[in-house]
Amino acid sequence: MKQERIWNCEDPSQRMVWAETTTEALQVLEGKWKIIIICQLFAAKGPIRFSELERLVTGVNQKMLIQQLRQLESDGIVARTVYPQVPPRVEYSLSDIGIALGPAMEALIDWAEEKRRIMATKSEAE
Repeated sequence: MKQERIWNCEDPSQRMVWAETTTEALQVLEGKWKIIIICQLFAAKGPIRFSELERLVTGVNQKMLIQQLRQLESDGIVARTVYPQVPPRVEYSLSDIGIALGPAMEALIDWAEEKRRIMATKSEAE
């Protein structure tokens, strides 16, 4: 899955493909709650009931949580399992492609923490 990149690629069309691919990936994660939902599902390390997810994603209303989960499911990031019982039980977990987001999420967290550190150092110096 991981491919070595040669960033000083001389082919402008290849650089454009990388830009378009990155944009596509970021659009999947767009939305105020999607990253939070994904982080909670990573932490759960297995299926989690809707009500538990709703409790963990503080500040989201039920309608928005459902909408964001549907989009993540549609994009293949989240797997939804409905159990035929009364009352209905619905569980959510990361799909294989969602789990594959782990290294990218870790890299983004590392980058954001480094950016915060640099910006804080810069502010202190001013």
